[in-house]
Amino acid sequence: MRVFQNLSAATIAALLGHTLAVPIVVHPGGVNDVVITSQDTLNETLSNQGPNQSATPLSASDAEQLSVSVYNNFDSDSVNVYITGLDSDGNIVCLTSSGTWYTPTANTSTTTPQEITDDIAIPIGAYGTTTSFTLPSYFSSGRVWVADGELTFWTVIASTGVLSLVEPSAVNPDDPSASTNWGFVELTTDSSGITINLSYVDFVGLPLGIEVQGSDGTQSVLGVSVDAISSICTDLATQAASDGQPWNELCMTDTSGNALRVIAPYDYISLEPDAFDTYWTSYVADVWSQYETTPLTIDTQAAAGLVNCTVTSGTLNCAGDNRGYAQPVASDIFGCNSGPFAIESGDNDVHLAVVPRLCAAFDRSTFLVSGGNVQPSLDSSSYYTTTPTNYYSKIVHQYESDGKGYAFAYDDVTPDGGPNASGLLNDPNPTLLTITVGGPTS
Repeated sequence: MRVFQNLSAATIAALLGHTLAVPIVVHPGGVNDVVITSQDTLNETLSNQGPNQSATPLSASDAEQLSVSVYNNFDSDSVNVYITGLDSDGNIVCLTSSGTWYTPTANTSTTTPQEITDDIAIPIGAYGTTTSFTLPSYFSSGRVWVADGELTFWTVIASTGVLSLVEPSAVNPDDPSASTNWGFVELTTDSSGITINLSYVDFVGLPLGIEVQGSDGTQSVLGVSVDAISSICTDLATQAASDGQPWNELCMTDTSGNALRVIAPYDYISLEPDAFDTYWTSYVADVWSQYETTPLTIDTQAAAGLVNCTVTSGTLNCAGDNRGYAQPVASDIFGCNSGPFAIESGDNDVHLAVVPRLCAAFDRSTFLVSGGNVQPSLDSSSYYTTTPTNYYSKIVHQYESDGKGYAFAYDDVTPDGGPNASGLLNDPNPTLLTITVGGPTS
């Protein structure tokens, strides 16, 4: 087991101990190859509340159920579903094939991850069939994992006494589940209904689509096509040949060369800290130079309205913002959660509105195109039209059947009235969740 949560990206890369191929070839390992990061763990909330306190339920009732159907449009008879999350008391739960919640535990005498060997895999029928089951009650921070084969989950108790579920890692090429083709959707169900999200912020894997039926009618996100992974890898290789950046190394394959997934640039940088290190340098400098003399207007789309920003003494300062913005580097732009885009305690509403709009404009490279002095104001035809840009996001969107599905953290930033590119669905009274495996049916 390697715990990387508090280590730098450079240290992580050194500890992984391999030279990355082009593309990355996975070599699944065992318990000693499990990497524990905040990105790949789900922590119980009850354990954080102290020995004499009780958890606050998500809602007044814990009896609500939701019907789920999984349609297999993938040519495989070995598809399994895993469902993980937190119950209304903050306990980690996994759904068993019998339709009941299973609460995993861990040995308090060791920090070594313990594999969950209980039956938490729900087998899905053959190609062209639908498998139905029921979520027995409300749960939060949930994921529906879909795999062509089996996934391995672990539990561990941290030094703080908190029980954590250690989940498969899409980034670690030595993860025990690394050679399995899988993906997931994220959801929460509570008294306000269902919130479910199809996201490619971290990686694109097994093609999935989601549909919710309820009081708001039928809503859907179709996802990527069945052959999207190999097509995305081909396009990234073409881009790498064009600009010399390691776009092709975002692809992960098995030892036979079969494409398994494509990881996002930010996650690749966690493996190769020097990747893309100068990719944005000139563009950022040009943006800063442009807005030393020309105001940049941020439409907060909130009470603050239009906010003017100007670069002074090397810092972008916005009216009413509690602090300014230094020039971002590649990892800041791809991740949207570090450097000038990190959110700190005490940041005011203006700052919370400016950060996503700034980072979205960088990823889409819209600052210097006509009309880019107001963010957001441009439609999607202006996104990714200049270089440098986030080619991962651009190419992923090209293979989304309906253009929906986050490809970076703030992909839902859009002008008022513009189409929402996110893969987020909500319904206050859902009756059926349908997940399609293997891409759209038509």
